Amino acid sequence: MKKIPSLFVRDYERIITDYEPHSVHTMDDGSVSMAYTITGSQKGRFLATKEVTPGCEWVVAGEGKATRKWDGTAVLKEGAELFRRYDAKHGKTPPDGFRPCQDPDPITGHWPGWVPVDPHNPADKYICEAFGISQSDCIMDGTYEAIGPKINGNREKGNHHRMVRHGSHVFPEVPRDYDGLKRWFEEVNANCEGIVFHHPDGRMCKVKRSDFGLPW
Repeated sequence: MKKIPSLFVRDYERIITDYEPHSVHTMDDGSVSMAYTITGSQKGRFLATKEVTPGCEWVVAGEGKATRKWDGTAVLKEGAELFRRYDAKHGKTPPDGFRPCQDPDPITGHWPGWVPVDPHNPADKYICEAFGISQSDCIMDGTYEAIGPKINGNREKGNHHRMVRHGSHVFPEVPRDYDGLKRWFEEVNANCEGIVFHHPDGRMCKVKRSDFGLPW
């Protein structure tokens, strides 16, 4: 699985800032607004512009389905074997068994690929646990997201480890324009890291709340 292109072109002059909530305000209409304090910046993460990335125009045209982007660890199942995502970025030497998905990105330095999951490796312990719990849901070969209390900081706030098949959680209706998507992340799905759009021909495209400078 190659690195999925972003829907909007990123501005590499504008770095995403970190936020911490400091107050909650109840508006006249009863809605709630959260105020945040800037606490720092996120190295290597940049804000998006309103320009659509070439090749991703199909999303704006309304083609394909919108699915939830989970924030865990990507896992590939091939028969009885499991592989986890590994990014050999910025010249990092990949480990033995690394299977690159594409050439290194000359702009960002990302070089995504897969490495075998080793049940005897402590780093893979919770991926194995997630697969064991979700085995009945992981019959088909393909890519999944391992999430849970001990995986990637538990950004999804799960109570146990599990694996979710990529593309299985479909959003019936989402905006396809910059301003509409920003409002959607602010008001409708504040607990969602992002969206991955799937085209019937296999193309994919993603957009993340952090593209708009929104906290996660």
